[in-house]
Amino acid sequence: MQGNAHFIDEHTLALECHDGTVETLTAEKFVIACGSRPYHPNDVDFSHPRIYDSDSILSLHHEPRHVIIYGAGVIGCEYASIFRGMDVKVDLINTRDRLLAFLDQEMSDSLSYHFWNSGVVIRHNEEYEKIEGCDDGVIMHLKSGKKLKADCLLYANGRTGNTDSLALENIGLETDSRGQLKVNSMYQTALPHVYAVGDVIGYPSLASAAYDQGRIAAQALVKGEATAHLIEDIPTGIYTIPEISSVGKTEQQLTAMKVPYEVGRAQFKHLARAQIVGMNVGTLKILFHRETKEFWGFTALANAPPKLFISARRSWSRKVAVTPLNTSLTPPLTTQPWRKLIGLRR
Repeated sequence: MQGNAHFIDEHTLALECHDGTVETLTAEKFVIACGSRPYHPNDVDFSHPRIYDSDSILSLHHEPRHVIIYGAGVIGCEYASIFRGMDVKVDLINTRDRLLAFLDQEMSDSLSYHFWNSGVVIRHNEEYEKIEGCDDGVIMHLKSGKKLKADCLLYANGRTGNTDSLALENIGLETDSRGQLKVNSMYQTALPHVYAVGDVIGYPSLASAAYDQGRIAAQALVKGEATAHLIEDIPTGIYTIPEISSVGKTEQQLTAMKVPYEVGRAQFKHLARAQIVGMNVGTLKILFHRETKEFWGFTALANAPPKLFISARRSWSRKVAVTPLNTSLTPPLTTQPWRKLIGLRR
């Protein structure tokens, strides 16, 4: 069934169908999986033809020479790479003190370096005070006193859950400031018979995680309990230039956990295959327990890290020790010898 639904009471929905009819649906249990949309602050005029969000930017009909991207999260950084790859001047406004703070700091700093090297201008710890739309572009006034002008603005500072039209107040459910619902480990909201999964509950806001969340919620809904749980360390892929893949803990997290760890690193420039194909940008890093040698974390920053990431993901999920990687055989002209480089350099 297709249409717009809202709650009438705790067990009743009104569905406004596309043909104009309204149907009433009743159920013992509900799953809210209505997703999210780009966040729109009230003081930004998104109807202006030069102001875009991460959805509307896909309908860009002109070729900007200069773009301001407000928000340096995953989406903002990915679009910064895209525009810079098209030789567009980019000002990336970051409201925090470094890019992608959830990453290992070394990799975050490496991404910043590559951005600067490619020509992306990063402005950390900045917030807008006012945004003006003009006929020929956009002027952004920052609280620091700076004023920037560009051909267009991409506002990419977060997303909000699609909960505002559900009439959740009719069933006593509340959302946070971004329209997201709080759930427990079985994805139940404050009302045990109402579940929520996907972007509407916030982190990690990944399709791969949402699939598992849906399965867990379905099991809990049918059986009354869930035996499966979402993994704690979720693999992450970020499609910047260079790309980033990671899984597990960061150095900062292990330090806070007081885990004795060692670091293994490898640079693509040391690998024959990478030199042959001109893959001169690339860093691989693993974190492993000092005594047991078990994997604790992996990060790859490279132009094409997925295949390398798959190998590390398998080792990490099985808690394989680093030592066996030192003695494994790999074809000499692949990028797989990174395992030996990492395992031996500690």
